[in-house]
Amino acid sequence: MRFVRGKAGILSQLVVGVWIFGALFFFIWIVQRRSVPDSLSYGVSFSKLHADELGLNWKEAYVALLDELGVRRVRLSAHWTMIEPERDSYDFSALDFQMQEARERNVSVILALGKKAPGWPECHIPKWVGTMPWDEQKEEIRQYIGLVVNRYKDYPNLQYWQVENEPFLDFARHLCGDPDEAFIQDEVLLVREIDPLHPILLTDGGEFGTWHKARKYGDIFGSTLYVYVWTQKIGYWRYPINAAFFRAKLNIVEALFGTKPSILAELGLEPWLNSPIVDASIEEQLLRMNIERFDEIIALAAQTSFQEQYLWGAEWWYYMKLNGHPEFWQKAKALIRTEPR
Repeated sequence: MRFVRGKAGILSQLVVGVWIFGALFFFIWIVQRRSVPDSLSYGVSFSKLHADELGLNWKEAYVALLDELGVRRVRLSAHWTMIEPERDSYDFSALDFQMQEARERNVSVILALGKKAPGWPECHIPKWVGTMPWDEQKEEIRQYIGLVVNRYKDYPNLQYWQVENEPFLDFARHLCGDPDEAFIQDEVLLVREIDPLHPILLTDGGEFGTWHKARKYGDIFGSTLYVYVWTQKIGYWRYPINAAFFRAKLNIVEALFGTKPSILAELGLEPWLNSPIVDASIEEQLLRMNIERFDEIIALAAQTSFQEQYLWGAEWWYYMKLNGHPEFWQKAKALIRTEPR
């Protein structure tokens, strides 16, 4: 009996070993079959709301991005709170300025819209919405989206519409509610109906997002990538990931659901804190995002296979430059200007 059990144990170990070897071989194959681009195209995200939060002259900061950094790709946000601060009372002045300045410099634009837009608090819902039932909110969102798309659809440098931001990611549910897949599809169809010419970008979380739903409804897929983060349960930590994780994930999703153009829509390059940045000392900010981490994240992203990458944190680089730390601004400037003009 002992001999039989021994044989069974050895056989079990062999089976497990074969499975482990097979899984490792598959992972290596799935990673290696995707090449790393020879050159990268960099853009930045810009948010008037984030610039305001940092106490910046937002127009000055935005123009500096275009002129000093030489940005030629920008992702802007039509935050609902900014566009419709009062019900049926619209203010396009800030977004008009951003779009016009980009147009004058031939800067291509991704324009994000929807309830869930880039930047904390994730869902940018006007105060006047209050406790309005969800069905009524949806009608208000449709109306706001329609106005935005009609206003900017003929803008010559518009590259993509971004509908919502990470709409299928289960994050900030206490602020945003549960994802409504049917309504997200309605939003995409509405934008396509008004403007059939410009592709639609849908994004998902790079680390925990499943990617397949965003790829299903959008023409372009965009992943986020954050390395150093803060969570309530763990505190400050580094995601245990590398570039191979993203290459493998993209290959697996494409093997299951087909290929689709993909970009890195948000590369986190400012400190992720458990409070607003301006409430933290400069020392605390540099502890969470120093130039060594900045370089590490850029190097990691360069190996992910995303050829088009949008950097997040430009307002903070400008803020730090004004506060005696221009190194982030200078690094970004050198990086962005490597793209052929």
